Amino acid sequence: MTDAFTILRQRILTGDLAPGTRHSVYRLADELGISRTPAREAVLRLADLGLVTIERNRGITIRGVRAEDVRDVFELRLLLEVPAAAAAAAHVDDALAERLRDALDAMRRAAADGDEATFMRHDRDLHAALGEALGNARLSQEVDRLRDSIQVRGVSTVDRARSLIEVAEEHAPIVGAVIAGDPAAAASAMREHLVHTAALLLGDGHLRPWAARPQR
Repeated sequence: MTDAFTILRQRILTGDLAPGTRHSVYRLADELGISRTPAREAVLRLADLGLVTIERNRGITIRGVRAEDVRDVFELRLLLEVPAAAAAAAHVDDALAERLRDALDAMRRAAADGDEATFMRHDRDLHAALGEALGNARLSQEVDRLRDSIQVRGVSTVDRARSLIEVAEEHAPIVGAVIAGDPAAAASAMREHLVHTAALLLGDGHLRPWAARPQR
């Protein structure tokens, strides 16, 4: 059976539990058909992710996302994923190359079918493969955590600023550079993808200059 944390997290990410709404932990436990203890534990994990705010004697409030949250998340992702892409390119092997090709192909198929949920699953797998290539599972877990913290309804560029197909093709230069064993090109392609995504999400906002500046 799927655990309470996973169910509640998915309901938040899909917008079923909308930003700004307040909920009783006890009522959520009743809806899930579980006792209050696992419901409270799930809520504490969601609070750690920044997805909810716990208010004493008032339950929880689903957090909205501010421009500052988006900037903070993408600045951290730049610090983590740009060097990870470079390192993956420096240590690429046949297994990593195949995993990246498979993930990109799956993203393209899902994009053609308009299947956003499947697309995002393979998108995450592609990014995870780069972190795991370093033998650092915590890097991939942290990137997932950062993505979760802002991936609520409305905080997406898909079908607003760009299509799924366009998002998939932004990953092609990253995959190509890693497979080619070109660390500089892999870092540059990852940086461009992340900065572009952040800029689209922020609209007129911007990343702080140091975050978008190419590394030396």
